[in-house]
Amino acid sequence: MTAATGRVPDDLVQPFRIGPFALRGRLVRLGPALDHILSRHDYPEPVAAMLSEAITLAVLLAGALKYDGVFTLQTKGDGPIRLIVADVATDGAVRGYAQYDQKKLDAAIASAADATLAYSVPRLLGGGYIAFTVDQGEDTDRYQGIVELAGATLADCAQHYFRQSEQIQAGIKLAVGQTGPGGAWRSGGLMLQRVPPEGGYSVIADDVEDAWRRAMVLMSSATSTELIDPALSPHRLLFRLFHEDGVRVYTTHPLAARCRCSRERIETILRAFPADELDDMQKEPLTTVTCEFCSRRYTFDADEIGRLAPA
Repeated sequence: MTAATGRVPDDLVQPFRIGPFALRGRLVRLGPALDHILSRHDYPEPVAAMLSEAITLAVLLAGALKYDGVFTLQTKGDGPIRLIVADVATDGAVRGYAQYDQKKLDAAIASAADATLAYSVPRLLGGGYIAFTVDQGEDTDRYQGIVELAGATLADCAQHYFRQSEQIQAGIKLAVGQTGPGGAWRSGGLMLQRVPPEGGYSVIADDVEDAWRRAMVLMSSATSTELIDPALSPHRLLFRLFHEDGVRVYTTHPLAARCRCSRERIETILRAFPADELDDMQKEPLTTVTCEFCSRRYTFDADEIGRLAPA
């Protein structure tokens, strides 16, 4: 808790390390930032929950990388939720949105045998892929990893990606929920990675393997309530889980809901439209462009559209 206010820290990434076994981890806690993102849209509860998981997962994965730019997680499938996009900038700006088919969503929920199946990846996202992209600007190559949607949860899909593409041992746990019926959204996440230290292990291989298994068991013991509890600080939760093996925390990284849209960015997008489409826009008194992330509207009159058209 902060000394001045007694308030439990929120909207952050907490890096940590367990014992001498080169086990690195991150704890993510999202509260007001996540609720702000979701409040910009009127998502049905299953869509809001799945988007919350995607945003939390994106923050966890971004924290594992050294980059200066934007990390984007995207899912695309043939289920009721057609598309999810969540991205995290290195300054901690977070945003996300989802596209869905209400009729397919209603049918999927109604036909589910229980609530667990109703909120699963196969039921809501269907068949498709999950992609991870790192964009560090125009003068650098973009890195992208893609893997099929395989598993009941987004955490399962990410772990499948690590097994298939990175050959890195990783464990991920996500939790989302509301403070009450119709209340504010919150989320939490834990990620552990087994990364060999420089110069090799200072302990025997059996000890490292045992430590990894133990850490995974302890991580899995964290309940969803603990992960999102606004009264339980990240430090207390990490101590509760891993204190017997020695857990060391590092500087936290703050997060904030902040969209990168601007009138200038929208103008750049419009300039890329074919000339005939811009001509059609000029025939309308006003053209309104809505940001899919934050729902902010940008309005252009016919003269403004005309000035965007190529000479």
